[in-house]
Amino acid sequence: MDKLKAFETFASVATRGSLSAAARAEGVAPAVVSRRLDALEEHLGVKLLVRTTRRLVLTHEGTAFLDDCQRILAEVAGAEASVSAGGVQASGHLRITAPAGFGRRHVAPLVPGFHAAHPRLRVSLNLSDRVVDLAGEGYDCAVRVGDLPDSSLVSIRLADNRRLIVAAPDYLRRRGTPGHPRDLARHDCLVLSSDASQTRGWSFRVPRTVQAEHADGSELIYLRPGGPLDCSDGQVLHDWCLAGLGLAWRSTWEVEGEIAAGLLVPVLEEFAAPPNGIYAILPHAMRHAPLRVRLWVDHLRERYGDAAYWLSRAAVGDGNGYMRKSP
Repeated sequence: MDKLKAFETFASVATRGSLSAAARAEGVAPAVVSRRLDALEEHLGVKLLVRTTRRLVLTHEGTAFLDDCQRILAEVAGAEASVSAGGVQASGHLRITAPAGFGRRHVAPLVPGFHAAHPRLRVSLNLSDRVVDLAGEGYDCAVRVGDLPDSSLVSIRLADNRRLIVAAPDYLRRRGTPGHPRDLARHDCLVLSSDASQTRGWSFRVPRTVQAEHADGSELIYLRPGGPLDCSDGQVLHDWCLAGLGLAWRSTWEVEGEIAAGLLVPVLEEFAAPPNGIYAILPHAMRHAPLRVRLWVDHLRERYGDAAYWLSRAAVGDGNGYMRKSP
């Protein structure tokens, strides 16, 4: 028995749901597919599929074996591609997802270059603030920002991300600079609408004299500042902040370059909360991921690990991944 061919046939039948569909895909008679499955089940000593006249149903053992088969086949394909002519060549369909704002600015601009380096790939990018079910919806990789819930998914930290209070120089000239988080009550703060995220408010690390949470004698507090303007879209808040309409609590991935360019000024930096992260999320361990996924994660690591990237990309970003000139 050709084990690899048997694995391919079993995976094809299981994913397509019928012998005839798998046979058509392989260009052989259904009887050939049936014989391969019989030989594989006899070799393993278990039933992988329950076959009736109407449908095929995976057994418990078959479900577990399918995951292993798909992993093995992906590794074989990756091994073959890695030694193909011209060096490492990924193929297939890479499906990735990212939050809308971050994805527009820091994921979408990286896709064309990655595809140019791996032209045999088809790449689909989904931008959504919804938490996508990677395994259930067939995605290879998600890029996510912020603290992650406990999960069976695999997370790979790509870069640090901090939240800062920022304002345009013109606003600070008119209204002054807050010296403590409590001073925000006297300022115009640009906040997300109540039906959006950030349910706990803006976070700060402040000194605490009794039973401090952190080794430096500080604790985290959360404030819910207000102001005359709010919006459910973070990019709008960002634009209002640039226009001098108030203080905003923004991620460094969004404002680092504009700070470097003098378009925005950070305030209350000594009270900034500890950084969270920017992560690549995979449904399986990296060593089990197809070559296309491993190369994509390496691409993100290389770009996001370069401090100069954040300054150059964010400095004049328009929120859509394109560049604009500083005034």
